Amino acid sequence: MTLLAPPEAPALPDTSAEEPPAALQLAMYRALVRGRAFNQQASAFSRQGRLAVYPSSRGQEACQAGSALAVRPTDWVFPTYRESVALLTRGLDPVEILTLFRGDRHCGYDPRATRTAPQCTPLATQCLHAAGLADAARMSGDPTVALVYIGDGATSEGDFHEAVNYAAVRRAPVVFFVQNNQYAISVPLAKQTAARTLADKAVGYGIPGVRIDGNDILAVHRAVSEAADRARAGHGPTLIEAVTYRIDAHTNADDDTRYRPEGEADAWAGLDPVDRLERRLLERGLLDEQTVAETAAEAAAFSAGLSARFSTEPQADPREMFRHVYQYLPPHLREQAAQLDAELEAAGEGE
Repeated sequence: MTLLAPPEAPALPDTSAEEPPAALQLAMYRALVRGRAFNQQASAFSRQGRLAVYPSSRGQEACQAGSALAVRPTDWVFPTYRESVALLTRGLDPVEILTLFRGDRHCGYDPRATRTAPQCTPLATQCLHAAGLADAARMSGDPTVALVYIGDGATSEGDFHEAVNYAAVRRAPVVFFVQNNQYAISVPLAKQTAARTLADKAVGYGIPGVRIDGNDILAVHRAVSEAADRARAGHGPTLIEAVTYRIDAHTNADDDTRYRPEGEADAWAGLDPVDRLERRLLERGLLDEQTVAETAAEAAAFSAGLSARFSTEPQADPREMFRHVYQYLPPHLREQAAQLDAELEAAGEGE
């Protein structure tokens, strides 16, 4: 099966001979099926108005699950807003993962406890955070590696350049993982960069650049594992370009029919990462139909449990809007806070 790639791009390496342990491949399969179920359930929540927005990663699950399984629990992860499946694979509570998309002022989980930075909406700013944390770890002798997720559009941002350049000069242990899903919202790759490939950008920073099939979870896991090992050994950062495709729209608020050619998504659906791994494992005798059915049932139970937990609406305290911003509230905000207290008291909601 040939991966659809940008025009004149070099062929992606064949990883068919690279076999990780069977137990790990089955863990990857379960992570993909569970991740697909999560994407579907979260998208349903957005249609029901239970989420303010949801950026689906359907079609990109191999990138997310494979990379998350390749780093240690003690490593730090710096996600964008689209990395929900990576966070789920990392073991975070699915309700906490979705908290941000409910419009909460908090990311939902404890970044320090989970070693997972808040899901980042501004493009590429998380690259600087990753480079700084990784360099601090290097200087202190801490073997931590930072895995930072980036979209193809974010590679045109100044923060990306500064972070990769800094990490390269300082030999900071960072894995820059670019998911090239072909579109920066509505802008196709060819209209936002003239680079032959995004992996080629690594040459200018003096670091390795690797281009992989992002719909092959085995290739993703291998590339990120090797880059993390290299970083941990003191050899500095690696830039990985994972070629994939965003099957769903940018978010539930996006109309992708206005900029994507008819039939394009259907062509990429034939390279679906879940189906590809399932076929591979069945052909090699590592998976049988009973396990396929059991895994699907587990994913369905997971979705049902998430839906039940999500039926309880979060209780927000309106007074929180005045907290954690100023050490001492300025006069105009003290006045507004007092007005709010009076309104709540009149409504019988006072403390």
